[in-house]
Order: sequence, then structure tokens, then C-alpha cells
Amino acid sequence: QVQLAESGGGLVQAGGSLRLSCAASGGTFSRFVMGWFRQAPGKERDFVATISWGGGTTSYADSVKGRFTISRDNAKNTVYLQMNSLKPADTAVYYCAAREHSLRSTRYSDYKYWGQGTQVTVSS
Repeated sequence: QVQLAESGGGLVQAGGSLRLSCAASGGTFSRFVMGWFRQAPGKERDFVATISWGGGTTSYADSVKGRFTISRDNAKNTVYLQMNSLKPADTAVYYCAAREHSLRSTRYSDYKYWGQGTQVTVSS
């Protein structure tokens, strides 16, 4: 059974930075497409970023392009989300997810494994 555990969330002022981490256990991490999603109160879970097996290909939601960077370290079974120039609109619970497939996806229904989430709050 694959387990994912996020960390690194917290409270930050607008314009600040946070780095989220997601540690995976079980399964073959290097064969998972990894993604980050977020869910604000009363809203649907939205795609944030995704990364290919080897880390060479990434995709981002338009709302975070140029501010967020997804990366992975397959030796450490960990995926990261570096978030810079944070805005109050980025406030949400952030989830990492794993997909047992070679193709990246922006749809949350395509991801089989999910972490419990980590809260990110950006104050104005």
C-alpha cells in the first residue's frame, strides 16, 4: 500500500515563500507520476502541478505558473512544491497525489493515492 505524507505547510505573509514536501512509502516511487492539488474552503480540489517519473517534464496551473516549482528526488522518495510570491488566494489545503501511469494528468480522478493534506495560509 502506497502512503503519502505532506509537510511544510504553515502561515506566511503575502509575498513570502514555503516549501512543501511529500514523502512516499510503499510501491516504486520512480514509477509514479506525482501531482500537487489544493482545496480551499467551499471549493473543489484544483490541480496545481504535476511531474513526470524522472522529473524532466512538469505542468502547472495557470494561476501558479512562474511562482511555484515542482520537483522530485527519487532517491529520497520525495516530491516538493516550492511556492514563492504567495498570495492570499493561494490559501488552501495542499495535497500530494500519486498516479501509477507514465502520463502526467491534471485531473484529480486520475490519481490513485493521496496524502492527508497540509494547510497553507497566506495573510494579506
